Amino acid sequence: MTRKAVTSILQTAGWTCKQCSLRARPSNSPRLGRTHAQSRALSATTYRRAEIATDATLQQTPFEVVAAPPIEFDKKNTVGEAARLVPASPSYFTTSPVFNDVLLRLTQLYEKHGKLPTVSAEKAPAIAFLNLMQFRGNMSEKIGAAKYSKVIALLKRLNLINPKFRPAEVRMVLEEFRRPGTEAVEGPRPKTIDEFGRSKGVGRRKSAVARVQLIEGDGQIIVNGKPLTAAFPRLHDRESVIWPLKITDRMEKYNAFVVASGGGSTGQAESITLGMANALIVHEPALKPILRMAGCVTRVMKRVERKKTGRVKARKRPAWVKR
Repeated sequence: MTRKAVTSILQTAGWTCKQCSLRARPSNSPRLGRTHAQSRALSATTYRRAEIATDATLQQTPFEVVAAPPIEFDKKNTVGEAARLVPASPSYFTTSPVFNDVLLRLTQLYEKHGKLPTVSAEKAPAIAFLNLMQFRGNMSEKIGAAKYSKVIALLKRLNLINPKFRPAEVRMVLEEFRRPGTEAVEGPRPKTIDEFGRSKGVGRRKSAVARVQLIEGDGQIIVNGKPLTAAFPRLHDRESVIWPLKITDRMEKYNAFVVASGGGSTGQAESITLGMANALIVHEPALKPILRMAGCVTRVMKRVERKKTGRVKARKRPAWVKR
């Protein structure tokens, strides 16, 4: 059917809608009849247009890109020198160059001064280091918590060096990473005996808290206003309460007044153990190694495991039924 015949049919049909007549009219572009050569010519034309646009963009660029000059190996003064520009830092091509430079610097300091005399963590100068957000701001890089912990571990190890033998470069590094506004931070106050001869200690176990007041006496122990036997009917709980005094042979030398709250009977008894040991150390600091070996000074960080969805308890699963 020729184009004239189609036009005559459209006129006789009498289309009232302009869009319908446009859709029914055949297109002049032979889509299916396009040859391979025509498509190649079209793609080449498109490529040339893109190339021309790229050249125009480069011409508008305010600076000119210049390649590096060729290496001259004939010059004698270039022997032993870098042929190209060398980055100032060996960490230049890493993902976190600033952080890696800091980590390398701290590691070198530790390897250089790590054998100097150290002090215990309790006697080391109290210093508050930058937190994670402040550390990221100083580095201007996205630093993860694992990388941050590596830096803090090295700083804490350098802080354990005895202040009498601490080099100046170590002091400068510690001050560099000190948290702003904490220059006058003091260590924990040493516990002392008050004017009434009492020493105080606090112990915690699970959700139980015990506050113990220890004073020299004849061996009486009052828990929440009750004698020990009335407060803890179970023998195991009573032995836990008196264990710090029993292991140090101080059963008849001190009186203890305890206020325990929260948790169950076992949690309260074991919290009293820790609180009584802390109060006893105030009276006699020399007993701390014995109490530590007996397990009275170490706090137990266990907690009750929560119940999970779909399980009977924390770990117990429902019984399997075949049908």
